[in-house]
Amino acid sequence: MAAFSFFSRGKSDKIKSLRPSEFRTLITESTIQLIDVRTPEEYEQHKIEGAQLINIYDSDFEEIIDTTLDVSIPVGVYCHSGIRSISAAKILAKKGFTVYNLRGGMIFWK
Repeated sequence: MAAFSFFSRGKSDKIKSLRPSEFRTLITESTIQLIDVRTPEEYEQHKIEGAQLINIYDSDFEEIIDTTLDVSIPVGVYCHSGIRSISAAKILAKKGFTVYNLRGGMIFWK
């Protein structure tokens, strides 16, 4: 992931917010766990190929993270506008994950 160290924009060294073009490069050129933290309804409307849905509003969100994600592999997160995904990124970073957040979410992805 050293190639993406210059993309760092977050306050935490474990969270990096990327512009859509940077995020697209990351998910196509790197091994990453891609997580959509929106609701199932939003996910069904439009999603990034290869993304796994883990709804941040689920009461067992952290438990799902603990049982499905590998802390040794970086995580890319996104939502509709970037607000929920940055909240998810903070939770993931506290658990030891390196996290890449899609700045502006799906609004700017299109």
